[in-house]
Amino acid sequence: MKTWVFAGICALALSLVLGGQPRPEHHLQFNSLPARWDEALPLGNGWLGALVWQKGSSLRLSLDRADLWDDRPMPDIDQLTYSWVAKQVANRSYSQVQEIGDAPYERHPAPTKLPGAALEFALEGLGTVTEARLDIGTGVATVAFSGGARFASFVHASRQAGYFQWPPLPQGVTPALIPPNYHTGAAGKTGNSVEGQGLERLGYAQGAVERTAKSIRYTQPTWNGTSYQALVEWTEADGRLTGAWTIANNRKAAVPGWNWDGALAEHKAWWVRFWAQSSVALPDPLLERQYYLELYKLGSIARTNTPAITLQAIWTADNGNLPPWKGDFHHDLNTQLSYWPAYSGNRLAEAHSFIHWMWDCREEFRRFTEWYFQSPGINVPGVSTISGKPMGGWIQYAMSPTASAWLAQHFYWQWKYSMDRSFLRRRAYPWIRETAVYLEAITQPGPDGKRRLPISSSPEYHNNSLEAWFTNTTNYDLSLMKFAFRAAEETAAALEKKEEALHWKTIGAQLPDYDANATGLTVAPGQDLDESHRHHAHLMAIHPLVLLNPGKEPDQTWIDNSLAHLDKMGTRQWTGYSFSWSACLYARAGMGDAAAADLKKFASNFVSKNSFHLNGDQQGGQYSSLTYRPFTLEGNLAFAQGIHEMLIQSHEGYVEVFPAIPGDWRQVSFQQLRAEGAFLVSATKENGVPTEVAIRAEQDGLLRIKLPFRTWVERGFSRESARTAPGNILEIQLKKGQEIGFANGYE
Repeated sequence: MKTWVFAGICALALSLVLGGQPRPEHHLQFNSLPARWDEALPLGNGWLGALVWQKGSSLRLSLDRADLWDDRPMPDIDQLTYSWVAKQVANRSYSQVQEIGDAPYERHPAPTKLPGAALEFALEGLGTVTEARLDIGTGVATVAFSGGARFASFVHASRQAGYFQWPPLPQGVTPALIPPNYHTGAAGKTGNSVEGQGLERLGYAQGAVERTAKSIRYTQPTWNGTSYQALVEWTEADGRLTGAWTIANNRKAAVPGWNWDGALAEHKAWWVRFWAQSSVALPDPLLERQYYLELYKLGSIARTNTPAITLQAIWTADNGNLPPWKGDFHHDLNTQLSYWPAYSGNRLAEAHSFIHWMWDCREEFRRFTEWYFQSPGINVPGVSTISGKPMGGWIQYAMSPTASAWLAQHFYWQWKYSMDRSFLRRRAYPWIRETAVYLEAITQPGPDGKRRLPISSSPEYHNNSLEAWFTNTTNYDLSLMKFAFRAAEETAAALEKKEEALHWKTIGAQLPDYDANATGLTVAPGQDLDESHRHHAHLMAIHPLVLLNPGKEPDQTWIDNSLAHLDKMGTRQWTGYSFSWSACLYARAGMGDAAAADLKKFASNFVSKNSFHLNGDQQGGQYSSLTYRPFTLEGNLAFAQGIHEMLIQSHEGYVEVFPAIPGDWRQVSFQQLRAEGAFLVSATKENGVPTEVAIRAEQDGLLRIKLPFRTWVERGFSRESARTAPGNILEIQLKKGQEIGFANGYE
């Protein structure tokens, strides 16, 4: 047996501080300024965002704030009810539903996310740009010019302010604050919701601009007496121009007290702590770089107390139009996928922004549930405003009967990855319970004793047609209901609510089995997946709900057949997020090569030069017939989770490291990824062989880990205190703060 020294594990804290930071090859670096807003250098802190790019002959910072919204109610949407829609489906008179529920989304420009303003600096006389760079390790963008001028900017990680500096100050350079084109007197563009309609269609009065020698304040009235302000202030001293900006919603804007050096030091310290939370090292440079760019986005767009991540978060389109799909809250995958990497990526604080927003909106969600579904409990509009009001759209998904069940998974995960009993009692179980109450109320046992929905759909399958509704419950809706009742049972039991746990178990057992055949999981009974389709809704039970387990029959057969059929149908109608999600599906099945292949397709074909997910295939349709470029974030962040699923899984009550590593990945490691049970895990694979695993317990609990080697050397516990369960799973009771490690024994 090899004698092994636990030097790597003992030096874990130091290695994280040094090795967790992104490397130079991970940064964004160009020899010119990007010339489009969706190729810009992105900065942000969850509340405020900026895009650094060149518009015409000016350096432009597109400024944004997360809660800038026109939150007016969608007209006539409250005329709909689920039972009325079901009657129209039965009568095949669906056009009436479309006229009330769908047409207004295209007809009316609001409700919608709003852009803020822009800062511009004239570039005449500065020479050419020699470098435009975003250091994702520090969140600082810099631009260098051939004439010697330099520009630097950052959005402070914890203050609601952005900063900029010109060192040295070029002659004649001064900030200009550019209001959005909300009011031109023209009728406004009438394009569709993907292209975006002209901002002037909102009907706002022109905002007022107030200037002093060293400041500009812009006040924009919006809807129903609301307004926002953008403010920029600057000084000139020691040959430098230094300034700061902020945006305030429904209050007077004020830049926090600041100086450049102090603000920059605080800002950089935050990012050092962010990157130190976890790290990965991959042998594929394309995937590793994209991974770090995705985590940078997460750190830029989420804080504990911010609104949830919308389609574009704090990087609203700066093209004179409303953002694609109005920048709204899409809950048929967009918000959910955006938080996937936060849990195993050991960034629960960032994930809490989703919980925070949903909890704050719960009264609005209850009202929606009461009038649309005529039911107690909580469901959530599949497309909503910042305050949780329904926006309509394709009504099958915009008012899906199972949206709150998918959102409940994030409450469940926040508990499972933290094991915070206070959170379980105050937030997780109350949300999950209200979801289960609602689902029990809208499903009634049929003659066979099985509960089904009156009408059901599978997101975006058959788009917005009558045929998109099924009278038999789809596997999408069914798997979400199965998850919700199972989660209600588990969380009730964890709180020792035995009667409630038994009740939810009983109700869950009344759901029918999944519909499956030789193609694997179907879309719905009588409907196979018969075309290439972007939304893998019918496979929810495989991932992310992980209700089906590889190695267990009939689950294994269903998984194998489903993924084989998915491959057979091809990717011609996929968007970028489809590849990120399919990578998670393949990784869940232990198919590392297939997972890595789809992540490479995403990173090479479906992103802008700045790594933004542009939905369509940007290489002329190599993998998909969809070649458009609306920017949304969910594909980016789901990509990062695809990497996590390859490196670590803990879905079945035990931790497994390297569950889906490609055959040619000889060197791979990760530090402090998080597993269910509140365990932080680090592991290394060298020359294709797992060598080290280290675990730190954040709470008291039973660690169950499937070791990746047959013989091993232990540290931090006695072998006699552990037991081996079937499947080479080691069980060890750990105390909070306890650190243990394993090394390959090399027989």
